[in-house]
Amino acid sequence: MNGGDEWRFMIVRPEMAGISDLWRFWRNGDIKSGSKFIKSDIICDDEEDDCATLYLEDWSSLFDGEDKRWVIVVSVLVMKLIKLFGKPLEIFGYFVDYFLNLLSLNGNSLLRLAYNFLQGKVVIPKRGTSTFISSIGHLDGRIDLKYKADDFIRESSNNYGITMENNRFLMDLCIMASKLAYENAAVVEEVVLNYWKMHFVGFYNGWNDYQQEMSTQVFILCDKPIDASFILISFRGTEPYDANDWSTDFDYSLYKIPKGKIHMGFLEALGLGNREYTPTFRHNLLNKNIKVFSAPNMGDLTAYVTVKTKVNELLKNHRNAKFVVTGHSLGGALAILFPTVLILHEESEMMERLLGVYTFGQPRIGDRKIGTFVEEELNKGELIRYLRVVYCNDVVPRLPYDDKTFLYKHFGVCLYYNSFYAEQKVEEEPNRNFNGMRYLIPAHVNATWELIRAFIMRYMYGTDYVEDWYSIFVRIVGLLLPGISAHSPLDYVNSVRLGRSHTIQMSSLD
Repeated sequence: MNGGDEWRFMIVRPEMAGISDLWRFWRNGDIKSGSKFIKSDIICDDEEDDCATLYLEDWSSLFDGEDKRWVIVVSVLVMKLIKLFGKPLEIFGYFVDYFLNLLSLNGNSLLRLAYNFLQGKVVIPKRGTSTFISSIGHLDGRIDLKYKADDFIRESSNNYGITMENNRFLMDLCIMASKLAYENAAVVEEVVLNYWKMHFVGFYNGWNDYQQEMSTQVFILCDKPIDASFILISFRGTEPYDANDWSTDFDYSLYKIPKGKIHMGFLEALGLGNREYTPTFRHNLLNKNIKVFSAPNMGDLTAYVTVKTKVNELLKNHRNAKFVVTGHSLGGALAILFPTVLILHEESEMMERLLGVYTFGQPRIGDRKIGTFVEEELNKGELIRYLRVVYCNDVVPRLPYDDKTFLYKHFGVCLYYNSFYAEQKVEEEPNRNFNGMRYLIPAHVNATWELIRAFIMRYMYGTDYVEDWYSIFVRIVGLLLPGISAHSPLDYVNSVRLGRSHTIQMSSLD
């Protein structure tokens, strides 16, 4: 995989862009203004902080000869807004989480909370404990799995692989694990051990060298502690009040390797490089000994190394086990990127034990070339090892754009669910870029229907699908921002559990 000029990068630096620079670059094609906030190895040295004048022909060569400057302006503006409201968003989220837990621990009622206060019996929430639930957890309080692990193993242990019909066991486990990944370690352990009756392996915080913090979370479980049949890895997704997570989703910085282009922010989340010193990406994608630019001793604490090391250990201890990778939102991107790097590192023995990758509301991780390369390794013949689930108007799977301007492309089998939870197998979700008036009006109409539906779910599907006041509030927000409210794991759980069956041949546990 070691190539010459096929190793390139493009970095968008919103903090370096002034409004006048953006305007001149966009409207007048002032490339000198653009060079202030765009860094590329084509026009500057990897180790230099400043770039020379960015010439249009050089810039266009990154995008197959087409001038795409306006999309960079959009990316910069969005990330600037996220940065501007980042701290207020964090503070707001801190109090929202606390209030929701205060309410739930005191009867889930303001009246009951007031009564406990008068009686001097108010239960105070404690962060990091098994009773402190995230906002995502309060949005959808379901914990129990729809199916038992024994049922899944019994149904899937045949010579014909796993069809989508009986694979509902695994899909339900994956979406519930993806949702559970938003919780703290104590909550995750409590649910895995006492509700799912499975073996909890561990909860890990991975080092992100660019963000300079342990900002990537992932947990691992097995169906049983001895002679396990499967191992599950679940990456945490975009946290609602984390500006860094949202900025990563909207970032269009990329790193080009001989096999294609990969989203730089997602590589950084796995601990595979730092845009402040781009040679780290090349080293870490070519070599199995991962190096960290700013802190060499942190290499073993990156999410990629931590998960790979632990899963290898588990596979040796459980000779008949295969492993599954899953995640929602940003977690979904990391879930498919993890085996992508395993393939690049030629971890063939480990890849033979991969049962499947299941993602929910996942953003695009790279261009068509890298997608084709990965899909050829994962989906061979009629068997499928990568399944991507998209709910209705969720905006995150439409990011980054994949039209003639943006080069990001989805790949793999997509199961699309509309707002009636009707399932359809497609190559690409409708309205793949979430723009245009012909999509905008229907999206708001659909958000209105989703709000109405929230009040009648119990009558349509039973008490397991009741939506409380917090969920209804999010639906109201969805009237203004339909793409954001549709990203909730709640609708993905409903989609998996209520969606009509569609037979797809999957990898087998055998």
